[in-house]
Amino acid sequence: MPEVATRSLPQVPQQKWITTLPPAMRFILHGGLGARSAAAAVWGVGFAEQSCRAILQGARATLWLGPDEYLLLGGLDGRQVATDESQAAEAAGALELALERVPHALVDISHRQFALEVSGPHAATILNGGCPLDLDSSEFPVGMCTRTVFSKADIVLWRTREDAFHIEVWRSFAGYVTGLLREIAVEFYGP
Repeated sequence: MPEVATRSLPQVPQQKWITTLPPAMRFILHGGLGARSAAAAVWGVGFAEQSCRAILQGARATLWLGPDEYLLLGGLDGRQVATDESQAAEAAGALELALERVPHALVDISHRQFALEVSGPHAATILNGGCPLDLDSSEFPVGMCTRTVFSKADIVLWRTREDAFHIEVWRSFAGYVTGLLREIAVEFYGP
């Protein structure tokens, strides 16, 4: 049996505009309408039919990343700490059972990445220092999400509030992404 990786968070200096979010369950689901219907019944959250949209319900969310590809996030409220390996295993087991007769691919990526929140009046501007997307709220409204880049690092970007973004970052890019964010934010918040 493979060793269980620890769901510890990378060291990120906390400031008022950037926060490391609690550990969460993360799954990538590939599948058509049948897979989404079966998964929604046990995951407890529906799946967006419009591209690049997230649906949040309670402590769980589904994010549309591409045709028939979704990121499932669980434990987002911070109260249901997702550090317990049995929670992820139980969720994965329930999803696999619901999907057993439907073509799909389900991968637990909980250990691969972690999440940050960049918030405040300059959040979009700070992110645009490394992200090529137009993050004006008229182009990237609340509830929109996408896979993109922050400078040279792949990220998933989700606008959760008018002045806040949820960013999924691979753990190996933690220092790079947070360092660049801090460098950009110096203009607004100082060193």
